[in-house]
Amino acid sequence: MSLDTSACATQTGTTDPMPAAVLWDLDGTIVDTEPVWLAAEFSLARRYGGEWTEEDGLELIGSDLLDAARTIRERMGIQPTPEEIVTAMVGEVADHLRHADLVWRPGAIEMIDRLAAAGVPQALVTMSYTEIAEALITRMASNPFGAVVTGDRVTQGKPHPEPYLTAARALGVDPARCVAIEDSGTGTRSAVAAGCQVLVVPNLVPVEAGERRTLVDSLAGLGPADLGALVAGPGLPR
Repeated sequence: MSLDTSACATQTGTTDPMPAAVLWDLDGTIVDTEPVWLAAEFSLARRYGGEWTEEDGLELIGSDLLDAARTIRERMGIQPTPEEIVTAMVGEVADHLRHADLVWRPGAIEMIDRLAAAGVPQALVTMSYTEIAEALITRMASNPFGAVVTGDRVTQGKPHPEPYLTAARALGVDPARCVAIEDSGTGTRSAVAAGCQVLVVPNLVPVEAGERRTLVDSLAGLGPADLGALVAGPGLPR
C-alpha cells in the first residue's frame, strides 16, 4: 500500500494526530552510507584475496553486523574472524561519517527537525555500532534522539524485533503507536515484528509490501502529521 503524498502532506497543528515516537534506521535511511559499506567489503576482499560481488553486498543490507561478517568470511574464504571483519568495516564507515561529505537521504533531516519541533520523541535504531552512530550524531546540528540502539548493544539484531522493542522501551512508549522508518526488508521485518507501523523508503534494495508497512519513494514533502496518520487508524489518508 502506498501513501498518497500529494493528498496527505500537511502542516503540523495542535489537532493533528502524532505517533508516540518515530524510530529511525540509519544506513540508507538518514544518510546514504550503503555504498560506503559496499566499498569496505570490497576493500576486505582485495586485502585478503577474497571474491566478492555487489550482489553479495546487497544481500547483507540491514543485517546484524556479526551475522554479515560470518557470511563475508565464508563467501570470501578469508581468515580474519567475524569480530575482526566487523572492526575493520566499522572503522572505515565511522571515518567516512566523521570526515567525508555526507549524502543525506531526501527529506530525512527535514523530517527529523519537524518531529523535534512538534515534540515527537525520536530514537535511532541501527545495526551499525556505537562508533558509527556517534559519528553521525556529531554531524547533525543537535542530537534529536532520546534513545540510541546500536548493533553492539543488543543480543539479537535485525530482523529480530529486539532492537525496536528496546528503543520503544527506552522512550517509554507502546511500539504499536510508533512509526519506524526503514529502507531494507531486514529492518522492516524487525520493526513489524516489534509491532510498529513502518514507513518504508527503499534505497538500494526493493522491499515487499505487507502488513503494517507503507512504501513511499521519498520522505521529501512529508511531515509529522503524515506519520501520525499511519498510527491513527483505521486506514491511511487518501
